Amino acid sequence: MAKGRSVHSLGRSGLSVSPLGLGLAALGRPGYINVGHRDDLAGRTDVAEMERRAHALLDAAYDAGVRYLDAARSYGKAEAFLASWLDRRGLPPGAVTIGSKWGYTYTAGWRVAAERHEVKDLSVATLRRQLAESRALLDPHLRLYQIHSATLESGVLDDRAVLDELARLRETGLAIGLTVTGAHQSETIERALEVGIFDTVQATWNLLERSAAPILGQAHSSGLGVIVKEALANGRLTSRGDVPSLRELAEGRGVAPDALGLAAALAQPWADVVLSGAATAENLKSNLTALELELDEQLDRALAALVEEPARYWEERAALPWN
Repeated sequence: MAKGRSVHSLGRSGLSVSPLGLGLAALGRPGYINVGHRDDLAGRTDVAEMERRAHALLDAAYDAGVRYLDAARSYGKAEAFLASWLDRRGLPPGAVTIGSKWGYTYTAGWRVAAERHEVKDLSVATLRRQLAESRALLDPHLRLYQIHSATLESGVLDDRAVLDELARLRETGLAIGLTVTGAHQSETIERALEVGIFDTVQATWNLLERSAAPILGQAHSSGLGVIVKEALANGRLTSRGDVPSLRELAEGRGVAPDALGLAAALAQPWADVVLSGAATAENLKSNLTALELELDEQLDRALAALVEEPARYWEERAALPWN
């Protein structure tokens, strides 16, 4: 069933969030891997225009009741755009809950055709440097800081220097989280639960990739706030995507595919926040209709048929082009 628009606590963090949040990955840089991102930008990629677009979407989201905003150091100028929006709106700390992430450095230089868009480094030195950068822009609004794309292979969940620094930051009142990625999200979350210092986890769950659902339910039961990212599979679960059966189901219900995809994520009992990755006002308006949708058993069964094998899903994601 739909979760409506109520503000609630993000797990044991105590942070106030709305069921639908706004991720800024597609708003802070001209290149991103969402299907159709080039069309969304329509060639208007200068910094001033991108900031104006970000402000307009943030205004629309806030006015619609969205109270969780998600950024990262690697999202180009997303944190800077968010900071200038907060200043323009004159919002006091706590009016919205802001989370950001550390671990990737943006390297594209505002170019879509860059050879490398970001570089990953989950060392304690990067944590300290990027937290200082995030705080310079977003304090006192920054409330949640997350490891960006933690994996078992990265070793970050066994790095004593990083874990000690995160535990120290948590003692100062900053909520600490992690985001996960790849076909082995569940194993990474399981290890994070063993570490025991995290307040939130952000993971991919969508109609094509549901494999993390059991461990996300366990994380939620353990007190962690759960944030769902990529609920629309980087645009694959939209009218532009490659899942015609979803378009048919959505058409039969008189809704857009993206609304149906987001409604399915919102209906998960362990999902505290589901992120919209809207890049245009039209995208956001359609995404918001998910808050009013309710799924029945017949539709749930039909949607279950869309699931892909995790390995196949992540291979498809890795092949998506930037713009």
